[in-house]
Amino acid sequence: MTDERKRDPVVEALFGLLSDYAYRDVTLAMVADKAGVSLSTLRGVTVSKFAILERFAAAIDAEVLAGLDPELDQEGAHERLFDILMRRLDVLLPHREAIRSLRDGAREDPALALGLWRLATRSQRWMLAGADLASEGARGHIAARGLALSFAQLIDVWLDDEDPGLARTMAALDASLRRGERAMRALDTLHRVTAPLRLLVGRALDGRRRKASGARHAADDEAGISTRH
Repeated sequence: MTDERKRDPVVEALFGLLSDYAYRDVTLAMVADKAGVSLSTLRGVTVSKFAILERFAAAIDAEVLAGLDPELDQEGAHERLFDILMRRLDVLLPHREAIRSLRDGAREDPALALGLWRLATRSQRWMLAGADLASEGARGHIAARGLALSFAQLIDVWLDDEDPGLARTMAALDASLRRGERAMRALDTLHRVTAPLRLLVGRALDGRRRKASGARHAADDEAGISTRH
């Protein structure tokens, strides 16, 4: 665990509690007591339990990115992303039981599940960026969402993987990334094949917009002439 996260007693308090309690049962008063601060002090640094989760996710992202191996630049995209996501699991390891609690809580609470999905997608954009892969635009958005889903499924394997070497987890991650790569190649092919059709549709829409704009201008001109007379 980094010194940065050790200095965040509120995050540490929440995740310490999540190791023993369900997310729904943890109150802000419990977090304040665990962190050794008053409830009014806690209010000054956070607005909700979920805001604390956001701080945790950002700290995990930063720790993973800070520890990137410069030699990975010489590896292929698959290897770079594999290494980064395994490093993410290493960073999450001290909070394994808290992650299990959040996973179970999300299965019962749609609002929590939606919020965690948003955080996961944001984090995976950073993991893609760390692997020097497209993380912006439509393609990056699709890739981040797909990676967030794959990582959520990987968490299920990781939580039950008792092998110190995480053989099952690594095998599942490798297979998941290969499926994602095939899906992105198929998406790129579809985008390339449909390019002429999209161009024709775009031209047709532009023509309709120009006609509609011309009709509006003609109507405005006619209305102006009528008014002057």
